[in-house]
Amino acid sequence: MNLETSMRIASSGMQVQSARLRVSAENLANAQSTANEPGGEAYRRKTIEFANRLDRELGVHLVEVDRYDVDRSELPKEFDPQNRAADADGYVSLPNVNPLTELMDMREAQRSYEANLGAMKQARSMLLKTIELLRG
Repeated sequence: MNLETSMRIASSGMQVQSARLRVSAENLANAQSTANEPGGEAYRRKTIEFANRLDRELGVHLVEVDRYDVDRSELPKEFDPQNRAADADGYVSLPNVNPLTELMDMREAQRSYEANLGAMKQARSMLLKTIELLRG
């Protein structure tokens, strides 16, 4: 495997982890977002899925975002008849976002991003040393 390939693999890893961080941040930002109208549906947690893609030019598999989706699990309900989003029975749908899960996912994505960044820095350093050796 050459250095260009190593840098491309690390770059694709950084791109998907960046997307993963954005999804988790959006989920956290909407962790308390209920509907705007009576009986409406609250914010649904967004999810992201990755897939391997063969880069024929480099001859390696790279990771990429396959699709974005929403978590279809049941929305928790809370009795709050004074809330503007309450249904006829006085229940409000709450988002299916667990802040602890989102924080852990963000931390994992951050660590994966940092690992890919470290691999890219190492490949860059090796490339610069190779150029130095060729010059002198």
